[in-house]
Amino acid sequence: MAGRNGTPNLLPVRTKEEAKKRGSAGGKKSGEARRAKKAEKIRLKQILELSVDKDILQSPNILGNDAKQLEGDADYKTMLDIALVRKAGQGNIEAIKYINDLVNDDKAKTPIWRGLPAIVIARDFSDVYRDIKAGNHREYDFEGGRGTTKSSVCGFVIIDDIESNPDGCWLCMRQVGNTMKDSIYAQIVWCITELGLAHDYHTIQSPMEITKKSTGQVIYFRGADDPGKMKSIKTPNGKYMRGMWLEEKDQFRGSAAIRKIRQSAMRGGDSFLELGSYNTPRSAHHFINKEKLTPKSKKLIHKSCYLNVPKEWLGEPFFEEAEHLKATNELAYRHEYLGEAVGIGDNVFDNIITRPITDAEIKRFDTCYYGQDWGWYPDPNHFAGCYYHSGSRKLYIYEEIRANKCSNEDWAKRIAHHKNDRITGDSAEQKSINDFRSWDFDMRGAIKGPGSIDYSMKWLQSLTEIIIDPVRCPKTAEEFTLYEYEKDKDDNVISGYPDKDNHSLDAVRYSLESIWKRRGQ
Repeated sequence: MAGRNGTPNLLPVRTKEEAKKRGSAGGKKSGEARRAKKAEKIRLKQILELSVDKDILQSPNILGNDAKQLEGDADYKTMLDIALVRKAGQGNIEAIKYINDLVNDDKAKTPIWRGLPAIVIARDFSDVYRDIKAGNHREYDFEGGRGTTKSSVCGFVIIDDIESNPDGCWLCMRQVGNTMKDSIYAQIVWCITELGLAHDYHTIQSPMEITKKSTGQVIYFRGADDPGKMKSIKTPNGKYMRGMWLEEKDQFRGSAAIRKIRQSAMRGGDSFLELGSYNTPRSAHHFINKEKLTPKSKKLIHKSCYLNVPKEWLGEPFFEEAEHLKATNELAYRHEYLGEAVGIGDNVFDNIITRPITDAEIKRFDTCYYGQDWGWYPDPNHFAGCYYHSGSRKLYIYEEIRANKCSNEDWAKRIAHHKNDRITGDSAEQKSINDFRSWDFDMRGAIKGPGSIDYSMKWLQSLTEIIIDPVRCPKTAEEFTLYEYEKDKDDNVISGYPDKDNHSLDAVRYSLESIWKRRGQ
């Protein structure tokens, strides 16, 4: 292509020496242009920082006497910059934009953090990420089976929080300290790299810490097996402990141990975020599964599944191995890959579903059943309210009233709203039933009889689902879920049903006596 004077604009490069010479010349010109732009920025900043009277914008000498404050000798370039500032002062939009773009271009080089890109999060975690950003809960437990990417999500959430809160530091923990380097530490480093932020983070392994260079925030790594190292953590001046991540939370030494860690870490700021990640424990008696039976208002338990993760993230062999286990050992597959607490083979009930039962559902219940188990101390009084759907063979337990050391008179006040409902009580305490009948309660004693316990329990075990609301009925959820067969010294299951920790079970059995005693049930 020819230029205006007929000479070619782009001349072919014929030798390496010529290419090197041209590259060197281009580099010099580029350097000169950068230096000129930097000098102009300095001049404009100096001019903009000078004082100016409101009338002086119309004067040929726009800077007045303050021109003496300019560094170096004034030249024609300075005069042009003064003219540019004059135009901006008179409202010229192009001049204003040029000055702003030039003076503030350093800020433009540091992009504003706008949150995690959607591409790094599996679809199971989209809603919970929004919940975290909205600050709806303080604790988040991420449970499930293998391959759900829950650990990756925790790592991404921590870096997102560091970028969003310039004063917050984080604590990442595992039960055993020497497992951190190749797990949570490597995970955080990987997340930083994936987000393109490696240039702003400094990593060291002794002590194991990661520091954000531009703000001084620190991500600490500690093992719960060395409490002394936990106490030695001191956040930098002006910083506070914003949150903590407990990876493989099921391996920690129980709820009390985690509570002590939380109390040590939760200090300094007005907000705190706690993340826990783990593969769902098999046994219902594990402290993680027991905690789920008593919901906390500021805690969200999120369950994810590998089936909702892009195949290319996990690889085809992962899915082939999962399908093989499913075909050969379904119980192990449900636990290891689907994250189900399948038990260890001695749970009485394997049909328990714990979930909220809504007011709208309860309004649709046409015939409800009520049962009463008597107690004083340590055995409690327990009242149960439930609904049975015969078509689907599903039982809904939505009400419990429970107390120790409560007289019949006080108890009558507590269940007064059921005075006109049929209540079936334990006939072993006929005096109490007579008391309530004398107070006009529609209460009768359970018929019981030989084999009634075995028959009623087998009937409950045969139902499609026993749905229990853990918020409305926390003790019922706990007793049904944890109820197990007893074993002998050789670990063999003893036939029959243990007569302990079963007050809610008895109340429910009494309430439904008219159903499970029918022929054919």
